[in-house]
Amino acid sequence: MPRPGNVIAREIRAIRTSFSRLSRSFGRIAPLLATLPAAAEQAVAAAKGKKVRRRPRLSAEQREALKLQGKYMGTMRGLSPKRRGVVKRIRADKGIKAAIVAARRMMNG
Repeated sequence: MPRPGNVIAREIRAIRTSFSRLSRSFGRIAPLLATLPAAAEQAVAAAKGKKVRRRPRLSAEQREALKLQGKYMGTMRGLSPKRRGVVKRIRADKGIKAAIVAARRMMNG
């Protein structure tokens, strides 16, 4: 019959080997996950059994429009309802850039 100390030592050695293999595997996969975040998200979602939906590719004009809308919404947050109405009228008449400028002036003054 094997001695209990030998059995424990053998099991600890097996655990240590398993952990080192896991560590090497994570080391190999980490750079792949860092360079392909969308692929990593898809892999995680697929593993969970969820349907994967890709993010749409935006043109430069679409991205700029989204940035402008974000600035507009951010400046509108700090305004009173009365001033928001003024800014909305400016946006309708002169465009979003003029509305952002006007809203920033109203916030500061």
